[in-house]
Amino acid sequence: MKNDKADFTQGSILKKLALFMLPILGALVLQAAYGAVDLLVVGRFGSTSGLSAVSTGSQVLNLVTFVVTQLAMGVTVLIARYLGEKKHEFISPVIGGAAVVFTILAAVLFVVLVFLARSISSLMQAPAEALDLTTSYVRICGAGIFFIVAYNMLSALFRGLGDSKSPLIFVLVACVVNIIGDLVLVAGLHLDAAGAAIATVAAQAVSVVCAVVMLLKKDLPFTIKKSDFKLNPQCKKFLGIGLPLALQEFLTQLSFLALCAFVNRLGLEASSGYGVACKIVNFAMLIPSALMQSTASFVSQNIGAGKKKRAKQTMFTGIGIGLVFGILVFSLVMLKGDLLCSAFSTDAAVIAHGFAYLKGFAPETILTAILFSMVGYFNGNDKTIWVMAQGLIQPLLVRLPMAYIMSIQPNASLTMIGLAAPTSTAVGVVLNICFFLYLNQKEKKMN
Repeated sequence: MKNDKADFTQGSILKKLALFMLPILGALVLQAAYGAVDLLVVGRFGSTSGLSAVSTGSQVLNLVTFVVTQLAMGVTVLIARYLGEKKHEFISPVIGGAAVVFTILAAVLFVVLVFLARSISSLMQAPAEALDLTTSYVRICGAGIFFIVAYNMLSALFRGLGDSKSPLIFVLVACVVNIIGDLVLVAGLHLDAAGAAIATVAAQAVSVVCAVVMLLKKDLPFTIKKSDFKLNPQCKKFLGIGLPLALQEFLTQLSFLALCAFVNRLGLEASSGYGVACKIVNFAMLIPSALMQSTASFVSQNIGAGKKKRAKQTMFTGIGIGLVFGILVFSLVMLKGDLLCSAFSTDAAVIAHGFAYLKGFAPETILTAILFSMVGYFNGNDKTIWVMAQGLIQPLLVRLPMAYIMSIQPNASLTMIGLAAPTSTAVGVVLNICFFLYLNQKEKKMN
């Protein structure tokens, strides 16, 4: 490869992994802020019903986005594998096949979100006074789902090529357009939740155009041909990697919705406190998430190059980086969790409930550093069936049952409900360590 920075098979693992991860982290931070902007602007210039509509509608959009992102992981891993193997001639068919598959997916999502928007909003138990606005938000975002799907596919493509900076530029452009759109449509034209939805779609559309232009200008070690844009054998390969991850993400997101319902039973203040805590949790999970994505690309390229030992070293390096930041975040959450909550609410009871949940959740920041780096290693090693299996065991057999049991206690505590997350992650860490040791033993026997 001409670009040594995108060649992960040689040089310092720590330096290259950190440099590759930073833009991914930046993009995730911007994406987290992206959703917050809609809520802040609608909350400031829109109606209470509009705020509820954006809050509920964005949950639906997040579910779709997270599932598409995990499906696109198959594209990232396969491209990185071919780069490591120096089989550049197979990358163009991967890109062409992915374009066709994700276009079909976007068409299906378009039909579901546009024509079933009201049914989806009702299923999400949107308040009666916000039902129409929620429906509009979901329908408008559904109409622009092609851009949202295209953005995530293109980002996966660039990461597979060892380029994490370009997706950062795309999301930065989207953020700027979204902020301007929110201010013009919501604050200026008073379009409320519908204005926020239009701004979101417009921002994604602009970012997709930027992505396509940058891809065409990129110095690639292969040529993208028109004949590659069809359903081809490479589609089966990247779907084989991505589908298990997408299924796991879908069920995991559903489990979070169920957890939210458990907390809602404890009253408005507990529900609001949990909502505030979740915003802080989202930011706390950004570093492990960035590590997982970057480790997958790093490992896949090294596996493709036959450097299994270096792939394992990458996993341990990721765990080390994650633990350093995890301990810092743990200390911040435990010592200043109430101050963090006060940034989102001035209600003392809401802040107290939010802090209570964070106290139980806090160990998750350390455990996730280990879990996500291992998951990134297994994703890059094409063990996505295992990733799906362990990813389903955690929420369905540990987190949800424990959270439910804690929520029905006479003196139910958000701290105890919060403990369900690190408990399930601890189980996940043990499972992954066992699987890692099993693979090592299997490898030794083969040698």
